[in-house]
Amino acid sequence: MLTSDPAIPAPQPRASLARRMGFIATAWIIVLLLGGGIALERTLTSQVQANFDEQLEYQLTAMISSAEIDSFGEVWFYRSLGDQRFLEPGSGLYWQIDGEGYEPYPSRSLWDTPLQLRGVIEDGAGGFVDEPQFYDSAQFEGEPLRIAERTLILPGSDTRWTFAVAAATEERDNQIQRVRFILFWSFAVLGLGLIGMALLQIWYGLSPLRRVRAAISKLRTTGENRITEPLPTEVQPLVDEVNALLEHTERQAEEARMHAGNLAHALKTPLTVLTNAATAKDPNLNQAVFRETRTMQRHVDHHLARARAVGRRAVGQARTNVRQSAEAVRRAVERLYPNGRLDIAGSRDALVAIERQDLDEIFGNLIENAAKYGGGSVFVTIDHEPDADQCVIWVEDDGTGIPEAERTRIFDRGARLDTGKPGTGLGLAIVRDVVEIYGGSVTLDESEDLGGLLVELRLPRA
Repeated sequence: MLTSDPAIPAPQPRASLARRMGFIATAWIIVLLLGGGIALERTLTSQVQANFDEQLEYQLTAMISSAEIDSFGEVWFYRSLGDQRFLEPGSGLYWQIDGEGYEPYPSRSLWDTPLQLRGVIEDGAGGFVDEPQFYDSAQFEGEPLRIAERTLILPGSDTRWTFAVAAATEERDNQIQRVRFILFWSFAVLGLGLIGMALLQIWYGLSPLRRVRAAISKLRTTGENRITEPLPTEVQPLVDEVNALLEHTERQAEEARMHAGNLAHALKTPLTVLTNAATAKDPNLNQAVFRETRTMQRHVDHHLARARAVGRRAVGQARTNVRQSAEAVRRAVERLYPNGRLDIAGSRDALVAIERQDLDEIFGNLIENAAKYGGGSVFVTIDHEPDADQCVIWVEDDGTGIPEAERTRIFDRGARLDTGKPGTGLGLAIVRDVVEIYGGSVTLDESEDLGGLLVELRLPRA
């Protein structure tokens, strides 16, 4: 019962190469710009904050340098602080002086709402911190403040005075928002531009692949058999492999056509004989059928052996140990000819670029022929010339050999010198065809050691 091969599922398309590259480029650009933008935003924000604090410290220093102690032990300014905002209520710029045992002394801009200051900060050693301190305050509803204060003792007084300057942070916050706004849109435009350039680069960079696709499509529609369009060096190896595959496919197709033609031609004569015998009601029809069907069977076996070798060769680069194949065949032949002697010598590690089944068939035909037609001794030498480019194998026997004039004809299909022994006459023909399919050669000579036939194989090394 014949069963059809299960349908091979069509390969599912994977993610687009351009889409994958675009995703990676986009993600990388976003990560870089996001990281750079955050770092730059923090740097600029810190700089805005530092500038704001510098202005407060400048005002604080100017206020301290203008302060003196009067005859009543209180602080007064011997010169104006200069900034008119200190005189305008709710202007957003304030100062205040606190002294131990004294009421807070605020600027006019504070009006009647004094600042809540941190005051003296003890240093833990009986003294206090005499450095400007900066901090944010939300004590005025709706008006966040940044306060700079410093505690010190003025000349002519033992009181620790705390000087403070406060400014509304609205201007600082507005500057930070402007910086962030500019950074966001600048980096957004830059990112979109970079992503657009990356996508354009991907589209342009992959254009050779589109040209390859168009060239392959052109092979189907125009009948051309090679891709000849010049392409970048990165894509050219792919084109070379495609061309090599096309050449290999053409060669296989040509071989298939040739084998089909040869088989048809070989079967034509036996079929004609059978047809004529049947039409003429030949009394020897049975003998004719038997004879011609054996002829057809030889032709079919021969072409099947070639087809199997060609198919296995197309699968890929094979690596077969010669000694293992020869030993396996020897064990099989020794069971058929138990009285013979079969010796194998030479390399145990020699490898050839032939499928194991085909090498077994080669050895099977040669060793069985040597055992059948020889005098009982068969000698196989593996890698007879270790330095040769190809692996040289000798198969010798002690039979009568083959006359030199017959050594070419013996490779023909069905050729037999000894018709008294069973056989089809295809053994050496199959050996020659299989060896040549793999790029090797086979020759016949006379064995100097055994006196019979010497078959020399030259097979490609793996």
